[in-house]
Amino acid sequence: MAGTPPSPAFPEVESALLVAALALPEAAEDFPWGERVIKVRGKIFLFLNQQEGALRLSMKLPFSRDFALEMAETRPTGYGLGKAGWVTFIYGEGTAPDAAHLIHWMHESYRAVAPKKLAAQLSVTA
Repeated sequence: MAGTPPSPAFPEVESALLVAALALPEAAEDFPWGERVIKVRGKIFLFLNQQEGALRLSMKLPFSRDFALEMAETRPTGYGLGKAGWVTFIYGEGTAPDAAHLIHWMHESYRAVAPKKLAAQLSVTA
């Protein structure tokens, strides 16, 4: 039907990322600019949105950036954030996001922006 918005892409992956992110110490959901972000003490560590029928997420990956950018679904994040290690993942039709891998990278992003005492609360494997 014309004018019907597309169904959310990979809602189970989006939900898994959201649940995992909000389980981190002092993590909180916010909607600046009308987009969902997850913050720790006011600093964003995850952008998580549906846009044009695709699941879009951005994370700061100081250690895994180069590896992540080898994937077809990734690109450096815009607005100059890519230069600071931010990577955007776009999963639309014909792609297959790996929730476990994305959650692992989301933990890396949390550690990169969280205060050291909070980041230290995460297990080494998280």
